[in-house]
Amino acid sequence: MKAARIHRYGGPSVIRIDEIDTPVPADGETLVTVAATSFNPTEIAVRRGVFDVDLPHTLGWDLAGEADGVPVIGFVDSGAAAQYATAPRDRLVPAPKNIPLRQAAAIPLAGLTAWQTVAHVRRGQKVLINGAGGGIGSFAVQLAKHWGAYVIATASPRSAEAVLGYGADEVIDYTTTVPGQPVDVMIHLVGSPPPWPVPAREQVISAAAPVRADVPSTHVVMSYDRDHLSALVALVEAGVITVDVTESYPLDAMAEVHRRGEAGEFRGKVTIVPH
Repeated sequence: MKAARIHRYGGPSVIRIDEIDTPVPADGETLVTVAATSFNPTEIAVRRGVFDVDLPHTLGWDLAGEADGVPVIGFVDSGAAAQYATAPRDRLVPAPKNIPLRQAAAIPLAGLTAWQTVAHVRRGQKVLINGAGGGIGSFAVQLAKHWGAYVIATASPRSAEAVLGYGADEVIDYTTTVPGQPVDVMIHLVGSPPPWPVPAREQVISAAAPVRADVPSTHVVMSYDRDHLSALVALVEAGVITVDVTESYPLDAMAEVHRRGEAGEFRGKVTIVPH
């Protein structure tokens, strides 16, 4: 089978498409025929060696495919960027029935991170979501609105229309405007600190880089939760959440996906199709 792997750390060029044996499930695991995985910017750090992994290392965390004839999605520690992957059975849930399986690959990591970040927000609060045009941001805006918040979102001009479509009450063009009005909560989803004063009165939550050393914040790192993922699937099926996949690539283009992702050229979620 084909798999996108790194044998050493470095730039996008270290990603190779290798022909390797199909993995054999261990106890408690199942074999998944992969329909798609999705690109997550944090995987750039894996490729660079920020996180220590065993080499060679098969990329890919988000997983959508078929296991025992059933369409599923889930999250694995590695190995989803391949034609076949093994996954613990408790890491998988039935895929949404109303969207293509390849599109559903965009849900697990971004959706769960958004869920666990927005869970800090209370109904009626005014929330600033910084980085609403990204993969996590698309879910965060929709969840915050669903749970009753008033959402102000920062986005670039290329993302503004999409972010309004997610349900944001206001969109601020961060390239020209400094968010000035006070909010109850700020959710930070950008890989660098904001270049403007933090306007949150009560709480700052970051799922990305620290906001600033002088600003107390809660840092959220996604923890896999099967119930949360099942709940996200239910919201997708109910039409509450739209899964915004903006581009899709074949597995052979994984190095190009990393290059473009590192350059900040993507909006929303990007999927990789191995077959």
